[in-house]
Amino acid sequence: MQSYTIGQAARLLGVSPDTARRWADGGRFATHRDDNGRRLIDGRDLAAFSVEVAQTGQGDEDMPYTSARNAFPGIVTAVKLGDIAAQVEIQAGPHRLVSLLTREAVEELGLEVGMQATARVKSTSVHIDRA
Repeated sequence: MQSYTIGQAARLLGVSPDTARRWADGGRFATHRDDNGRRLIDGRDLAAFSVEVAQTGQGDEDMPYTSARNAFPGIVTAVKLGDIAAQVEIQAGPHRLVSLLTREAVEELGLEVGMQATARVKSTSVHIDRA
């Protein structure tokens, strides 16, 4: 399972690294240390926390979350596979994006809950890029 540094988690949550550190220090999500002493957050824990923050509107940043060239970097929060089609949900800061794509595409990208991905939006289509 992929883990994230405090800085990476902050970017995915759409908050400052200081806010992410305060949340970790306050027990809002669990962290562990790697061999170099960096604090890491498990991808599944970060995915669940990002959904909670978005649903409760608990982000405390004054800075708006914006996309550059319609790209929404975030974390995969759900993957639902059917026989042919699939549904992938990404939490990008306060934005929840859902994309319907082929099962084959999800498998080729290796998408799973907790991994970083970018949703790219053009008109009514959402394309997913693996980070």
